[in-house]
Amino acid sequence: MKISSNFDSGNIEVISLSNPEDIQLKIRKDTNSDFLQWFHFRLVGAAGYPCKLKIVNAGETSYPKWDNYNAVASYDRKNWFRVPTVFDGKNLVIDHMPLFNSVFYAYFAPFTFDQHLDLVSQAQESDLCVLKHVGETVEGRNIDCLIVGEPDKTKKNIWVIARQHPGESMAEWFMQGLITRLLNENDPVARKLTDEATFYLVTNMNVDGSIHAANGKTLMQKKAPKYFISVI
Repeated sequence: MKISSNFDSGNIEVISLSNPEDIQLKIRKDTNSDFLQWFHFRLVGAAGYPCKLKIVNAGETSYPKWDNYNAVASYDRKNWFRVPTVFDGKNLVIDHMPLFNSVFYAYFAPFTFDQHLDLVSQAQESDLCVLKHVGETVEGRNIDCLIVGEPDKTKKNIWVIARQHPGESMAEWFMQGLITRLLNENDPVARKLTDEATFYLVTNMNVDGSIHAANGKTLMQKKAPKYFISVI
């Protein structure tokens, strides 16, 4: 068996891998931070083995309320499903028998950098949307803003930003749904909204951190606009 996390948004430290029923793992802290919550890793070579994957520092995470939580897993990185997970007050134990030799586990369904690029690239093809470059990350990656609706001084300006905390991939999934709705030319609610407001959508505020599975320096606004929504 082998466990790895050297890929986009990967995060885990292997402590013990000698027994499939007692795999011991540890979540790494975010870069230059004591925050830890997100995990995402790949297990290879365990098809047909009943595995217990124990995250031994789950009780030390920033939000250690794991009641009624189940981790997600995927064989193809497109379709994610929940797997039985138990928290004993210290360890978060994922109990799963993989059907195939390669399986991914994560805190929540990841939204990768490639998915991010696809999202903003596809959105710009709509006549209702313009993509603007608003800055760069510390590592030189673009920070994109999608402008939906014709800018007009008589209209409200509404900013929606997501993923200041990069491990909160659910925020970018939300943004994907919001963008899809706003760009639907046949949706009367969306058209009413863009008649009265211009939307400035930053789908990922912390691109470096999302890739490294850790918080990092990012572009932050010194003063929020009047109409401002943060989707953490």
